[in-house]
Amino acid sequence: MHPEPARPWILRPIRAADDPAVAATIREVMTEHGCSGPGFAIHDAEVQAMSRHYAAADARYYVLEHGGLVLGGGGFARLHGTAADAATCELRKMYFRPAARGLGLGHALLQLLLAEMRGAGYRRCYLETTSRMLAAQHLYRAHGFAPLCSAQGATGHFGCDCFFARDL
Repeated sequence: MHPEPARPWILRPIRAADDPAVAATIREVMTEHGCSGPGFAIHDAEVQAMSRHYAAADARYYVLEHGGLVLGGGGFARLHGTAADAATCELRKMYFRPAARGLGLGHALLQLLLAEMRGAGYRRCYLETTSRMLAAQHLYRAHGFAPLCSAQGATGHFGCDCFFARDL
């Protein structure tokens, strides 16, 4: 499954038709990084129907499309376990298949998401990852995320061992 190189990369809001490709990407990338056991986002109920779960006014999910194939995505929503007045969102399920990595697309998507978070009224963004995902940590640090000592909110992702946040 290699994309056609002559076609542009497109970042766009998720559609219902994208749900199977997004779920497959999440499962494949998390499994690739050894994050398929209990306590990881791969088991979240929303994985099966991402478009439906990110349809709220204070949530977004974008996909990365190339040559008609969805090869990645990422989004945000209010951090579970926090009140709306805390104005804290969580960066969620940002994963790319190998063909989309190393091209600056993660930076582009994250810049878009940070702007959308501000537009949705959030003042702070939190995220969870693992020590196995070094490239992701590098990306987050490059965009002003600072490491935290412990988890926040109530995500249920007890398999994650790295936590970051930044003001918006």
